[in-house]
Amino acid sequence: MILLIKLVLAHLLGDFLLQPGRWVRAKESKKLRAVPFYLHLLVHGALLFVLLADLRYWPMIAGIVATHGIIDMVKILAQRPTTRRYWFFIDQSAHGLVLLLAAIYYEPGLIPGFFLSERHWLLLTLWFFLSMPASVIIQTVISKWTPLPDDTGASLDKAGQYIGILERWFVFAFILAGRWEAIGFLVAAKSVFRFGDLRQSKDRKLTEYILIGTLLSFGLAIFCGLLYELFLLRYS
Repeated sequence: MILLIKLVLAHLLGDFLLQPGRWVRAKESKKLRAVPFYLHLLVHGALLFVLLADLRYWPMIAGIVATHGIIDMVKILAQRPTTRRYWFFIDQSAHGLVLLLAAIYYEPGLIPGFFLSERHWLLLTLWFFLSMPASVIIQTVISKWTPLPDDTGASLDKAGQYIGILERWFVFAFILAGRWEAIGFLVAAKSVFRFGDLRQSKDRKLTEYILIGTLLSFGLAIFCGLLYELFLLRYS
């Protein structure tokens, strides 16, 4: 299992943390002529080599990088502005399937654990997933209901994204600490701060948009917390 966790962590880092927005825009505009397309594949390869730290796995790394490029190429050439939302999930599902097949083919027990146990690798992967990857997933899901900029008023740059990341980390930490009641206080606190905006806007669409985003955010955090607890019960 440790192999699969490391492969997923490398993918999350390469696709979300180490892929700037300008790279994504360059790939969408210039397609396969975009230099960032190939830089993105190099980043993935480097991450896999660093996390696996074993040259015996170079055939698997080469295969993952190659299939990653093919999957991204299909997405870039096939997606349209109206289908970006769907191709995001198709793309990520295909990458996940490749990683799963690679982990099944190789012996996970051969991967050195370094100073981190399987439990720590899973915790690190889930913790990172609840940051930018979860934000992108939530934004993609609710993009079709996004209000117009003049409907919501001025806001700090990326404030909503960082608020979402922090709230998911808090929920995840509360679950690990066994303090489920603290999640209720967090929901109440967010509701108090949002109540004024919703009451003044008198916009049902805005209210539903915020509610869907909040429930998705808390739902992903709770799912990761339960997944981690299940892992502890299974392997402890």
